Amino acid sequence: MNTHSKLPSVGTTIFTVMSQLAQENNAVNLSQGFPDFDCSPELVNLVSKYMKLGHNQYSPMAGVNELREEIAKKSEELYNSVYHPEKEITVTTGGSEAIFSIVSAFIKEGDEVIIFEPAFDLYRPVIELFGGIVRSIQLDAPDFEINWNEVKNLVSSKTKMILLNNPNNPATYLLGKNDFEELIQIVKDSGILVLSDEVYEHMVFDEEKFISVSQFPELKERSFVVASFGKLLHITGWKVGYCLAPEELTKEIRKVHQYNVFCVSTPVQYAIAEFLKRKDEYLGLNQFFQQKRDFLMSGLSQTPFKIIKPKGTYYLLADYSLISELNDAEFSKFMTKKYKVATVPVSAFYENPPEQKLLRFCFAKKKETLESAIEKLIRV
Repeated sequence: MNTHSKLPSVGTTIFTVMSQLAQENNAVNLSQGFPDFDCSPELVNLVSKYMKLGHNQYSPMAGVNELREEIAKKSEELYNSVYHPEKEITVTTGGSEAIFSIVSAFIKEGDEVIIFEPAFDLYRPVIELFGGIVRSIQLDAPDFEINWNEVKNLVSSKTKMILLNNPNNPATYLLGKNDFEELIQIVKDSGILVLSDEVYEHMVFDEEKFISVSQFPELKERSFVVASFGKLLHITGWKVGYCLAPEELTKEIRKVHQYNVFCVSTPVQYAIAEFLKRKDEYLGLNQFFQQKRDFLMSGLSQTPFKIIKPKGTYYLLADYSLISELNDAEFSKFMTKKYKVATVPVSAFYENPPEQKLLRFCFAKKKETLESAIEKLIRV
C-alpha cells in the first residue's frame, strides 16, 4: 500500500524512550513527568462510591454538571474570572485532548501559530497535523524571557493563534503581568486567538503569584484556558482535564470533542467534583512541591551540575557543561546507563535546538526516589 504520513518526522516521544531506557538499566526515572506516589485514598474511595451508585454510563458530552460547577467556582474564587458552567466549560480527556480539540477546531491549512520553544512536544505535531504552520520564538537559558518585539515582528495576516504554556514545561519560567500587557497590545484589534496551557497553575514557588490569561478581559474574550486534574490531584493516568473559553469558542471545541472522545469517565468526574470541595488538596501544592524542589536542588548542589532555579512546574533544569562535551541527547543516555538516573534532554523541546547543555529532572517523586537519585548523581 502507498501510505503518506501526515507526520513524517514524528517518532516515539522522548519521554517514552527515556522511561524505557530507565527500565532496561534499572535506573531512577526522573524523566517522564508523573508522580511515583499515589493520589489521595479518599479520592479513590469516591470513584468507587460513584460506581456503586450506578454512575457507569456516558456522562453529558461536556462533562457532568457537578464538576463543571466546581470548576466555575474555582476559577471565580482564585482568578475572579467567571465562566458559565453550561456554556463555557468542557471536561476533556486530559489537557492534551483539550489542546488537540482546540487546534483541530480552529487551525486550517496555512494558518500560522506562534509557539515558544522549548515547548511541550505535543504542540508542533498537532498544529502541523491540521495543516497549520508553526512559527516559533526561541527562548534561551537561563531566564527564558520572551522578547515581545520578536513576537510582534513574527505576527502576520496569517497568524491565527498564539500558544502559551504558563508555568512553562520544560523551561520552568513564569509569565508576569508585563508579559500579558505586551500580549494585549499585540492581539488587540486582531482576530488572533490565544491558547493558554495552564496545567501547572498550582506549582509556583518562592511566594511568586500565578497569573491566568483569564484575568485580563481583553485576552479572556479570545482565549482558551487548558487545565489538568492529572497534575492537580496526582492522577495523570485518569486523563481528566478541562477547557475554559467564551461560549462561541466553546461551541466549536465541542463539535470536535463530541466526535473525538464524546465524554470522560463518569464516576471519575463525580468523584473529582466532590473532592474539589477540599480546597487544601490543591491550594497546598505550591508548598508541597517546593519542598521537593528544594530537596533536589540541595542534592544537586553537591555535584558539578549548574542548577536553573525553577519558578514553577515540577521540573528542574541543570547545566552539565562542566561535566561532558556530549550533546544532551547522548549525555542523558550516558547518565541513564552509567549512573542509573534517567532525565530528558532539553533539545527534545526545540525544532532547532540552540547550543546548550541542559537536562530536565522531574521532582514529582517520593523522597526516597529523590534520595536515591541524588546519591547516584553525587558520584558524577
